[in-house]
Amino acid sequence: MAKKENMHAKSDQELDTLLAKTREELRALRFEAAGARPKDSNAPKKARHLIARVRTEQRARALAK
Repeated sequence: MAKKENMHAKSDQELDTLLAKTREELRALRFEAAGARPKDSNAPKKARHLIARVRTEQRARALAK
């Protein structure tokens, strides 16, 4: 099983970049799934979980300020 990324160690800029990249990936996965059977049917779920982890870390940092 792969290790989850440590969000605490990333900078605010890295989190913003990761969030944008993952949202774009999720959008592409949605369109890909509409056309044909996807290779990894769990990929959208994984992307949504990664987005949630990034947003949770961003919210925790905002509350800490």
